[in-house]
Parts: sequence; C-alpha cells; structure tokens
Amino acid sequence: MARALIHMPKEAKGGEVIEIRALIAHPMESGYRPGADGKPLPQDIIRHFVCKYDGEQVFAAELHPAISANPYIAFFTVAVKTGELEFTWTGDNGFTQTERMALTVTP
Repeated sequence: MARALIHMPKEAKGGEVIEIRALIAHPMESGYRPGADGKPLPQDIIRHFVCKYDGEQVFAAELHPAISANPYIAFFTVAVKTGELEFTWTGDNGFTQTERMALTVTP
C-alpha cells in the first residue's frame, strides 16, 4: 500500500469552492530507464485517478509515463452537502488505492 496525502478542508459553507490536493507515493517508472543490468526497468505507473463526492464523480485524470514520481494533483470542487469524498488511484500491476475523507457542509 502506497502512502497518500490529501489536503482539503474538513468543513465548508454550502456553495463554497474548496481546493483539494492529493499526493501519492509511487515510483512512476516509465519503462525507458535502464536498470543496473542495462535492461529497461519494467513500466509501473499510475494510469487513472478519480475523485467521487458522495458517489458522484467530480474529478478524473489520466496519468502517463512522463509524469514524475509521487504524482501530485490539485483541483477544485463545490461543497454542496455533507458527505464523503473518495479518492482512487489505479495503475499497472493491479495497483489500486482508495482513500476517503469526510466533508461537513454548513448552511
């Protein structure tokens, strides 16, 4: 399991735009670099990131080999109701990681 860091407010007012920042520890090996034996290292990257807010997708991104290790993603969404945000990264070799954060929305 990779280490993920997510920064977002725990509370927001209804209709407020909030910034969400997500970082995950991952080597993002492109498959082009040679290893110690001179052979290319096998590709191992995160391919997809999705954020769902109370089950509804609010942000998604496709990631490619040119993206650096430990990909950092920042985006905005509108706080509409109290609920849970679910962050899922999926990648090569069956990699999947999901994190959840609660958001309380006040009137």
